[in-house]
Amino acid sequence: MNTPHEIESALLRDSTRRHFFGSCGVGLGTIALNQMLAGDAAAKHVPAIDPASPMAARKPPLPARAKNVIYLFMAGAPSQLELFEHKPKLNELNGKTPPPSLMQGKRFAFLKGNETLLGNTRKFARHGGCGMDLSELFPHHRKIVDEVTWLRGMTTDVFNHGPAKLFMNTGFQAPGRPSMGSWVTYGLGSESADLPGFVVLQSGSRGPRAGSSLWASGFLPTAFQGVPFRGKGDPILYLRSPKGFTRERERAFYDAVGDLNRARLDEVGDPEILTRLNAYEMAYRMQSSAPELMDVAGESSKTLELYGAKPGEASFANNCILARRLVERGTRFVQLYHTNWDSHGGPGENLNDDFEKVCRDVDQASAALVLDLKERGMLDDTLVLWGGEFGRTPMGEVRKTVGRDHHIDAFTMWAAGAGLKKGYIHGATDELGFGVVDGKVHVHDLHATVMHLLGFDHERLTYRFQGRDFRLTDIHGHVVKDILA
Repeated sequence: MNTPHEIESALLRDSTRRHFFGSCGVGLGTIALNQMLAGDAAAKHVPAIDPASPMAARKPPLPARAKNVIYLFMAGAPSQLELFEHKPKLNELNGKTPPPSLMQGKRFAFLKGNETLLGNTRKFARHGGCGMDLSELFPHHRKIVDEVTWLRGMTTDVFNHGPAKLFMNTGFQAPGRPSMGSWVTYGLGSESADLPGFVVLQSGSRGPRAGSSLWASGFLPTAFQGVPFRGKGDPILYLRSPKGFTRERERAFYDAVGDLNRARLDEVGDPEILTRLNAYEMAYRMQSSAPELMDVAGESSKTLELYGAKPGEASFANNCILARRLVERGTRFVQLYHTNWDSHGGPGENLNDDFEKVCRDVDQASAALVLDLKERGMLDDTLVLWGGEFGRTPMGEVRKTVGRDHHIDAFTMWAAGAGLKKGYIHGATDELGFGVVDGKVHVHDLHATVMHLLGFDHERLTYRFQGRDFRLTDIHGHVVKDILA
């Protein structure tokens, strides 16, 4: 028969609140038990979190090259064949039927099996010491070609937008898992006391498919979820105090609500009450910090010109400046979503005017962010990621105009900054751009590498939920050592 101590141990191990109980007034026995489990937690790289201050900065258990991440997410999946992959053989075979062996066993979102190969009419040239192929659509990227690592062998498992975005952001294709930003702040906390540790910025024609589940904290405490900021005006609606409501009155209000929440916390021991308390306090502090953050008019004319940004506008360029400003102020993880890269063909999605516009939206500011971070000495410990949820097929998809379907077997991303090789091309695809022939990097491998750069073994940063230890990479992933400096 199990002893009370053994029963309590089992219950605690299966609880999603394990990391909080020791400081929430639930008894000396649980506090002692938490201490007994501390050795196991340390072995797993589970962070010691103060429930009263869950976002307090923490040191990683391993040597780290990066301490912040800025993730430029191109929602809708940009065509690597129009931007980064010059394929003369594909152009030569334009209009031809692909070899049956190429298509055997493959699944696509919309292709029906009778499509032909689609060449590319864009002009390409090799740039930089690394000789990276860039299309004419990305002229500003030529300035950073020798600053970044080019990941030409990316692969994923999921070929529809919402699930694929979830997979790229959480390592799983269904909602409910923590996002990468949540895992990072769970492990490291944040160095900002006046701004959230994980911020999301959006631009483009609409929000990304899968919405807020892309930056949710899943089964991690909600303190680690992403906080969406608006790109113009107040970053969060209703952040400003009502007219006539002084700071003194507001402080008294927060104190009164805090007392009520603490009384409830003492009664039920729910750690989410602490999350609510911390959210109120953060909102109070942000009333001072957020307006200063959003005022990009204070940037020099040189910086605004570098990004192509205009104060007062909501744009990807302004969001890139905000991302840098957030990292300067201690925010740990900033993610920018820009739409619409979905180039099937048809209204709003053609590979001509529509694609050119979205390229103009991001080309200059993406490159400027890397150059600006480098000039300020911030690129040494800031990791910048750029890419979408999958790639585009070498076969054309015929709608009202010709476009390309979703493709999971080969696409391109780039990464820059802390701990990565500069001007390095990793991976290669076949002569049609259909599959990876060298240097394959799966989504799980990318996640493992990001965690490594931040000072974590991706297999050991875990969270126990429903009796199982979960991690960002699930049961997969390898660090891509070839791209490390």
